[in-house]
Amino acid sequence: MVQYTLAQSPEVILTVSGRDSLKAREKAMAQLIELMDEGKLDTDLADGFSPQQFIEVKEPAMTVTSDQDDAVTQAVQLLNNLATLKIKVQELRTEAMKIRAQVDILFSDAPVSEEEINSLKEGFKVLKNFAQFNLRYLDARSQAEQARIVLDQALNGSLAEPAPTKVEPSNPEALPQAEVELPDAVDETPAQSTDTEVETVSEKATGKAKK
Repeated sequence: MVQYTLAQSPEVILTVSGRDSLKAREKAMAQLIELMDEGKLDTDLADGFSPQQFIEVKEPAMTVTSDQDDAVTQAVQLLNNLATLKIKVQELRTEAMKIRAQVDILFSDAPVSEEEINSLKEGFKVLKNFAQFNLRYLDARSQAEQARIVLDQALNGSLAEPAPTKVEPSNPEALPQAEVELPDAVDETPAQSTDTEVETVSEKATGKAKK
């Protein structure tokens, strides 16, 4: 689908099937003429208006970046590989454990028949395959842990969220000043003598005079 509009009437949208082409613009021109005939177009177009003068209306660009898309794709691939290895390990585990139990007869003094040895040799192939797939599975599982986190973030819409911006005031004076509680001012004014003190001093002076 492709959409066209007019510079004179941007509110008018003409939708045509297919991609932008001369044929598509001619179809849009036919729709425009039909609107004009029905009196639904208020703008008077100048003589000689051609389909080439249509303005294509393009869809807004997707906000998902290619890096985010690649991260999801890689995460799914890692999880798919983990699933494949897990199935393979499960298929080989039972038989491999049986063969592993037979390995101990090689370390005992009990006699072993040639048939048992040949059977054990054939089983070594299964044991080898299981051990290799199991190591790959353990390695893939450790890698898939991060893939699971990436996938969860994409499903919850929080993939590659920008870190919160820390805003710091550009002017140091704009920082709030701590309030310092000053001690109460000390009253340095000499304390006035009370009436009792005055009377005591007077009595002492009178006593000295009598002597």
